Amino acid sequence: MKAEQFNEAYRDLSAAVHEAGLVRRRYRFYWAMLIGWLTTLVLLLAGVFVLGDSWFQLIIAALLGIAAVQFGFLSHEAAHREIFASRAWNEWASRLISALLLGLSYSWWMAKHNSHHANPNKEEADPDVKSNVLALTPDAMAQRNGLAAKTSRYQGWFFIPLLSLEGLNLHVSSVRMLLSVPGVRHRFTELSMITIRHVGLLVLVFAVLSPGKAVAFLGVQVAVFGINLGGAFALNHIGMPIVPADINLDFLRRQVAMSRNITDGPLVRFLMGGLQYQIEHHLFPIVPRPNLPQVQKMVREYCSQLDIPYTERTLTNAGTTVVAYLNQVGLKNRDPYVCPLVQRFRG
Repeated sequence: MKAEQFNEAYRDLSAAVHEAGLVRRRYRFYWAMLIGWLTTLVLLLAGVFVLGDSWFQLIIAALLGIAAVQFGFLSHEAAHREIFASRAWNEWASRLISALLLGLSYSWWMAKHNSHHANPNKEEADPDVKSNVLALTPDAMAQRNGLAAKTSRYQGWFFIPLLSLEGLNLHVSSVRMLLSVPGVRHRFTELSMITIRHVGLLVLVFAVLSPGKAVAFLGVQVAVFGINLGGAFALNHIGMPIVPADINLDFLRRQVAMSRNITDGPLVRFLMGGLQYQIEHHLFPIVPRPNLPQVQKMVREYCSQLDIPYTERTLTNAGTTVVAYLNQVGLKNRDPYVCPLVQRFRG
């Protein structure tokens, strides 16, 4: 089939998804999630005062990290206009959650995430393929030398420890962008909310806990946040085919072949917040989280008919694949995950 035929197939699939009513907002679900997690956040913060200067506060810190991830999922969905019909409501809901509750810039995240959605796993186009810490492609590994090259050989085993720092990286990167990039909309509003969030948390923790316990509290909260949120996004693309910058694919195959779904289940549903349906989310980013399982059935059928590889793995299998891929690249071996579509185009 030619690219235009795949484009026509996607238009047919999109029409079927819309006709089935799967893009309709799920207001009850999202209001329940927002109210439920806001209530949970208030109870956890109250728990900080109740426990006082105790090492048991680290449990609260871990739970706050988990709650922050759940708010991250909701902010992500609002940014994709899944929650409200109004663009402005979605934008400000995402901005408020990101800046005031997570300490992250909505503007920074949108620019980065939109580029990823447009060109997943494409060199020089997907910002998630570029990393100063991990070598995600053989070419990136070839450019490393010295200590960086030596440590990259085992980068797969360092992956989870590095994820514990991802939360800190997100905080720093978003503030750096707000301070350095000109023309950012609502720059001072976001900076003000981020400052309120960070200063408020610092004052609360250091007012209740001794300095040592306070630092440990913040470390646990940021680490749990980074591992959970970073892992939820990383499992969907790392170890999937990476497309060279000079290859152009139609939208349908570009989104399906470069993404990996995670087998759904209660634990996965909680840890990944709908991102386990990554293929369907990339194809229809406006579809609300509760509707994704129904969309998956339709997408699978189309992929089977069109002979498009559809990847779904268990949480454990996806994790071991990510580690194996990173170590494979770190050893400077040829990429075993070359996209079959690229092989077809290049022979």
